[in-house]
Amino acid sequence: MQGRFISFEGIDGSGKSTQARLLAEALRGRGQTVVLTREPGGSPGAEEIRRLVLEGDPDRWSAETELLLFTAARRDHLEKTIRPALARGETVITDRFADSTRMYQGISRGDLAAAVDQLHRLMIGVEPDLTLLIDIDPEVGLSRAVARQGAEQRFEDMGLDLQRRMRAGFLALAAAHPGRFRVIDGARDPQAVAADVLAAVTGH
Repeated sequence: MQGRFISFEGIDGSGKSTQARLLAEALRGRGQTVVLTREPGGSPGAEEIRRLVLEGDPDRWSAETELLLFTAARRDHLEKTIRPALARGETVITDRFADSTRMYQGISRGDLAAAVDQLHRLMIGVEPDLTLLIDIDPEVGLSRAVARQGAEQRFEDMGLDLQRRMRAGFLALAAAHPGRFRVIDGARDPQAVAADVLAAVTGH
């Protein structure tokens, strides 16, 4: 039996992490076995790489180096967490997957879209069954993200222009892959957003 693979995407501060958690809780309440995970991270090795890429000075890594680090983390995540859970017939919900790399490193941080796709084909070769894009105004999202004041602020520190380019890129990606993406308005009460997310996942 093969499980279902669901990803959440969106700019920083969009609320996707909250929505991923709420969806996991809702599906567990319906009797499903759910693995809730995140990227970068989701396995011990990938969590080590997470600290390298999300903390420190914004200029710490080039876009090319980031791409290699994120791909390495994703490969470990896939091997150790995602594939085993899907093979057990479980539902895997991940807070970010390859679409984030397509935005952050492929479009917004440098002209690396072709390299991102090539590495993905070679080393990952998996797309989610369903991707939920939580869409929000970049100014609102960035203000939310900065207010968290955690250690993982490296991308938020790159500023509003990056968030604007990423939002446009995510929406273009969703338009190019309508069979996989559902765009959810994130500028509402979290419970209203969660209701739309659950409807998109269950079909009613």
